[in-house]
Amino acid sequence: MEFHHERNRIYAAGPDGALLAEITFPEKEGVAVIDHTFVHESLRGQGVAGKLMEEAVAAIEAQGWKVGASCSYAVSWLEKHTRQEKKT
Repeated sequence: MEFHHERNRIYAAGPDGALLAEITFPEKEGVAVIDHTFVHESLRGQGVAGKLMEEAVAAIEAQGWKVGASCSYAVSWLEKHTRQEKKT
C-alpha cells in the first residue's frame, strides 16, 4: 500500500480515489497531536493503522516536533511502543 504525505496528514487511496486509510496530526507550538486515524473496514486487522502510526511519528519527529495524541487508537499505540522502548 502506498501512503501519500501532505502537511499534517498521511493517507492511502484506492484506484478509484476512495479513501482507504488516513491519519491526521495538526501541529501547534511544536506539538503535533494525532487526532484521527481511519482504516477502511476491508483493510482492518492487517496492520495498516500501525503502519500509519509509524509513518506519522517519523514525519512528526523529522519536523522536530513532539508527538501527542487525542485519538484513542493513537494514545494506545504510543503507550505500547513507549513501554517497549523503555524495556530494551
